[in-house]
Amino acid sequence: VQLVESGGGLVQPGGSLRLSCAASGNIDSRNTMGWYRQAPGKKRELVAIKSSTGSTTYADSVKGRFTISGDNAKNMVYLQMNSLEPEDTAVYYCNLITRWSGYWGQGTQVTVSS
Repeated sequence: VQLVESGGGLVQPGGSLRLSCAASGNIDSRNTMGWYRQAPGKKRELVAIKSSTGSTTYADSVKGRFTISGDNAKNMVYLQMNSLEPEDTAVYYCNLITRWSGYWGQGTQVTVSS
């Protein structure tokens, strides 16, 4: 299984970015896909996840600003990030969990700075 992220970059405070993640390989359609992030010197933390049942979970720090979407059956997940803040600067990782295993993408850098 391989996860490929895209969409990171440099954006000014208050701006927006959209991250995409495509998973390929033999993947159980019953899965949870989502995004985690890791800032320098900090632990990796959950940003948002979406299960194949449609339920979503967001970190408190991004509620109302970020939206996760996608199609778990097609192994695609997106993260729309609005009203970005410098504190959102981190490497963002796509994550896929099935009934048997978990997988990570290589990460994409998001930098929020003026």
